[in-house]
Amino acid sequence: MYVKKIKLINFRNYMNLDMELNKTLNIFVGDNAQGKTNLLESIYICSNGKSYRTSKDRELINLSKTKAYIGLEVEKEQFTKYIEIKFDKEAKKRIRVNKVELERNSELTGILNIVIFSPEDLRLVKEGPSERRNFLDGEISQIKPKYKYNLARYNKILLQRNNLLKGRSYESCQNLFDVWDTQLSQAGADIIIERIKFIDKLAMISKDIHNKLTGGIEELKLIYLPSFSVDILEKQELQLRLKNILKNNIEQDIQKGSTEFGPHRDDLDIIINGVSARTFGSQGQQRTAALSLKLAEVELIKHEVGEYPVLLLDDVFSELDINRRKYLISTFKEIQTIITSTDDIDLVELNGVEKKVFFIRQGKVIIEGAV
Repeated sequence: MYVKKIKLINFRNYMNLDMELNKTLNIFVGDNAQGKTNLLESIYICSNGKSYRTSKDRELINLSKTKAYIGLEVEKEQFTKYIEIKFDKEAKKRIRVNKVELERNSELTGILNIVIFSPEDLRLVKEGPSERRNFLDGEISQIKPKYKYNLARYNKILLQRNNLLKGRSYESCQNLFDVWDTQLSQAGADIIIERIKFIDKLAMISKDIHNKLTGGIEELKLIYLPSFSVDILEKQELQLRLKNILKNNIEQDIQKGSTEFGPHRDDLDIIINGVSARTFGSQGQQRTAALSLKLAEVELIKHEVGEYPVLLLDDVFSELDINRRKYLISTFKEIQTIITSTDDIDLVELNGVEKKVFFIRQGKVIIEGAV
């Protein structure tokens, strides 16, 4: 799978751009604030219908315009897909695939799989549990559309239950709590089971990748930290356990005005050589751990869907040492990789690698060439 063509109209600082990408390695070079990351963002949006930089679609439209457009031609083993997204400050976003309009973002799932690695991904290791939950949810949703549905359902029910908790007593709303707890435990059990399966696979792949990235001196382990004991994988039993926990802790939840148990409280412990990378890891170790997880995600998607995703590297390649760069370069022959950099990447390691270089200035491609 790879992105063949990109067309942008009034998107961020791109007034009119029509370009064709290389099937393997593409490098966008330019100073800060010239539009390199905007290009990656446009590709990312076509994978799931929303940006990773803003929740407001109107911010994607050029300040001097009222409408914007992204068009992406995606080549897959079996077929070609043309994704179109139209933004309008006065109307709802419209998404079409091969001229057929979609009703919701979730219908894009699986058409274009993306893995992105940027400086912000350090938060995956060093920040709080919500960063790691978002990582798990985003990646599982790419390969398991039903997971995305269960997650949306769970969050909707959770909101309703939390609203019910505020200023109420259990006795006055027992029947309602029973309804929400039953539904929450059903969706929650599905989420937990999929997370366990995903983490087990991710742990095996990332351990091997991390070993290679560090020359065998570091061992990476992933440990799932649910909010309650989940030593079982049988769905009905897990549902019952979560429902009982919700019921038994209802008074505590009422006091706090929020639901304290469930997959929305889970975490993922990232361990390097037996200690927590979040607490004891150096910034270099944290960056390498995050990179290992992202590259493991690439391999896992390939295993699950049969094709490699598109890999986006946003201003991180130059920050990696020579061993990590060499490992990345070894993947370029099989995976479409798009790199942004503030410097003209003229590394000896890239000599002989088929690539296309784009020089970006103020939302325009000034020079492009295949090397």
